[in-house]
Amino acid sequence: MRILFIDIDTLRPDHMGCYGYHRNTTPNMDRICGDGVRFDNYYCSDAPCLPSRAALVSGLFGIRNGAVGHGGTAADRRLTGPGRGFRDSVDDNNFHNIFRRAGMYTASVSTFAERHSSWWFNAGFNECHNVGGHGLESGEAVLPVAMDWLNRNRDRDNWFLHVHFWDPHTPYRAPANFGDPFADDPLPAWLNEETLELHKKHVGPHSLNELNMYDDNGVPGCPRMPGSASDMAGLRKVIDGYDTGIRYADHLVGQLADLLREQGIYDDTAIIITSDHGENMGELGIYCEHGTADHATCHIPFIMKWPGGQKGISENSLHYNLDLLPTAADLLGVPRCGNWDGESFAKAVMDGIPTGRDYLVLSQMAHVCQRSARFGDWLYVRTYHDGFHLFDDEMLFNITEDPHEQRDMKGQYPELCARGAKLILDWHDEQMLKTDGQVDPMLTVLKEGGPFHASNNNLGPYLKRLEETGRKEGAEKLRVRHQK
Repeated sequence: MRILFIDIDTLRPDHMGCYGYHRNTTPNMDRICGDGVRFDNYYCSDAPCLPSRAALVSGLFGIRNGAVGHGGTAADRRLTGPGRGFRDSVDDNNFHNIFRRAGMYTASVSTFAERHSSWWFNAGFNECHNVGGHGLESGEAVLPVAMDWLNRNRDRDNWFLHVHFWDPHTPYRAPANFGDPFADDPLPAWLNEETLELHKKHVGPHSLNELNMYDDNGVPGCPRMPGSASDMAGLRKVIDGYDTGIRYADHLVGQLADLLREQGIYDDTAIIITSDHGENMGELGIYCEHGTADHATCHIPFIMKWPGGQKGISENSLHYNLDLLPTAADLLGVPRCGNWDGESFAKAVMDGIPTGRDYLVLSQMAHVCQRSARFGDWLYVRTYHDGFHLFDDEMLFNITEDPHEQRDMKGQYPELCARGAKLILDWHDEQMLKTDGQVDPMLTVLKEGGPFHASNNNLGPYLKRLEETGRKEGAEKLRVRHQK
């Protein structure tokens, strides 16, 4: 058995052709999708990068594994404590070790562990290849390492290879010679002049006025990454930069797939394509950032081509990324041996039988502190720290009719807000009963001053910038809310 796990950072599914995007961003991944199963409602339980992979690899929600932020105490996975044996059971029973238990040789080409000082990510790999860019490398540095590994192991029968591309992540860094493939393609229809004018008034980091989080500085050496956007031409540059990053990552994926075909092993190789999180590209007034616990940030692609499994179908049930751990165990016939939170969807892969959940709870503690409930057509968002965006304490969106979260409907449907709040509360209590008296890590984040990317150290200079750029009213509201 051979398994290629393609991990593309910051990839939102609705910017992929196989998920219905109008731009030809992913022809190679679309082809692979046709050979497998496309999951349409697949979400990371915890966003963004570090928390998402902590949940995936451990099989535990962030509220249990403790790694929910990008800095401070909650950026580290929680210690097992007195119950720890000679070896840590969380690492021994993690995602990567499932493949080891199935008799596979495991390898990774990724800079994630070093970027976030999250060395638990490497547990279970026989080999780890770090090209040294801390996540700022272009895929042109990653691909040769992955191709070399596949060539050197072409005669090996049992392997699992994880390949990690960062190209859709800011700053957009596709090589200049890749050109501008979408110069003649229209923008997504919802990003029009009316939306632009509304978003220019937005208060908060990573708005159109501050694409560089708190200012409009560009990124040296990354001309595809503007510092701000004030007109439709500027907005086009933002969207084209992101889509070009996706198209370039797809170009790299195509070379991996072509090599497998050349080696005669494509049909017998399982291929998994997914991401750690999506990206706000206008949703809630935020651009070029994975900054919320909403549909834009937490909805991720998941494509699985599995030998002997279903081909060319889609599955619409609700799933978490941490559901992949028990799914892999079931597909490989490995006994479940961890205290995991995931639920297997192996029957969907092999037999096309829907095996999803009734609802999901999504969390974000790095840019904001939010928990959301995803149920039916709805997304209910509860905000505990707004990340300086002036979000209401609760928001409600019909994701089916309004996937870009333009119409907050809490006023029309208070009963749905009550349902969403209860789902979050019940989920919270259920998880806390499993944590042996540990504190909810969100409370730790709030106690240590709030989300890492919304530190009060940033607030003073940002208030001044708001006043200087015609948003004095927003500055006053932020002062009232945060300078207590």
